Amino acid sequence: MVVRAEGAGSFARIRVEFGLPAQFPGPVLAEAQHAVTSGVAGPDRHDATDLPLVTIDPPGAKDLDQAMYVERRGSGFRVHYAIADLGCFVTPGGALDAEVRRRGQTLYLPDGNVPLHPTVLSEGAASLLPDQTRPAALWTLDCDADGALEKAHVRRALVRSVARFDYDTVQAAITAGTPHPSVAELPAIGRLRRERAVRRGAVELQLPDQDVEPDGRGGWRLVLRPRTEVDAWNAEISLLTGMAAATLMLDAGIGVLRTLPAAQNGAVRWLRRSARSLGIAWPKGTDAAELLAGLDPGQPEALALFMDATRLLRGAAYTVFDGTPPELATHAGLATSYAHVTAPLRRLVDRFGTEICLAVCAGEPVPEWLREALPELPKLMEGSDALATKVDKACLDQVEAWVLGRRIGSEFDAIVLRADESSAEVFLTDPPVIAKCAGEDLPEGETVRVRLVQADAEARKVSFERA
Repeated sequence: MVVRAEGAGSFARIRVEFGLPAQFPGPVLAEAQHAVTSGVAGPDRHDATDLPLVTIDPPGAKDLDQAMYVERRGSGFRVHYAIADLGCFVTPGGALDAEVRRRGQTLYLPDGNVPLHPTVLSEGAASLLPDQTRPAALWTLDCDADGALEKAHVRRALVRSVARFDYDTVQAAITAGTPHPSVAELPAIGRLRRERAVRRGAVELQLPDQDVEPDGRGGWRLVLRPRTEVDAWNAEISLLTGMAAATLMLDAGIGVLRTLPAAQNGAVRWLRRSARSLGIAWPKGTDAAELLAGLDPGQPEALALFMDATRLLRGAAYTVFDGTPPELATHAGLATSYAHVTAPLRRLVDRFGTEICLAVCAGEPVPEWLREALPELPKLMEGSDALATKVDKACLDQVEAWVLGRRIGSEFDAIVLRADESSAEVFLTDPPVIAKCAGEDLPEGETVRVRLVQADAEARKVSFERA
């Protein structure tokens, strides 16, 4: 579903408003370039260039963090998962290290990214591009016939991706029965891992992604991207790795976890009331994870309940520990312990988590510079997460206002997602817009007719009223 944003301009004002850096300082660029030219191979780096690894990313992506190869191991599976090794490029305490700590993560705007690392690294020497030998943290994850993790190990290696795919290409090939050999077993282990997640109590909200992309004519268009099976299976491999990393850290008594407290009873009761009002049966003995997993995301009432279920996932944090086990060591949304380690090109904390796991698996002490840096990581990541959320919302709000700017007074069909006594949040599928709507007794999960009353590009605000 695409709609062109007529008369759309650039996102320069958003960059200025949020103080986004336009470039890297000279010393940072010089240090990154030196890291590239000095080389990364060493006697302790395992040569794994014979593994037929492939990447799966959005079309056009150049900052490729992960490459995988899934194979059968007896009745079970072995997952080879290569993660870009930023630790061999970033000198602790150097100019580059200081800059990436300041940035926290890559920010994605429709007209260009604000990268965490200079592109000579993030889109070049550190990216797992096809047909290029690259340094990586190579995870070997052995799972049994039911998809349960039996053994995990990570080591520094040299790898060479044999192909770059996007989600739709892989999905089409699997549907046609002609998958690339390196991901032929991905559906099998992906389904098993997803089943285990539901049984574990993990909550997955099957909401489509609202995205912005250039239309090829100098404007922008809104795109609604439903989640494919490959999206879900690929995510399960990343989650499997993060769970293995968390276990290694907890066993070693040092690490940084992504945590989330259990939802309060009030949130679950609210969700049950929402399900009843939406006409969704909640069978006795079924928990929230099982109920949500069984819903059809194409149904309006399911979308409304997914939105309400976000109440179950509030309070995520980064929890560091060194010596004393953390009071909270689990992520309630995943129903297990978890750590970020699979996206170091795009997220600061992943490099630190990876370095801890590499040291633990090698039987070496965790570097002192890392121990000293751990306490500041939660604040750095929470700040960058908050900024990323604000930038994403501002860009979407801007394009929605551009798209609808000439349609004041027009009427649309909209799904009511969340409602109170005098207003609601509604979801238009054509164009794909989420906005506020004034009106009494707006029925959640139902499709209503709404009228556009505001599309202010300057204020980045769109609003409707019930027609």
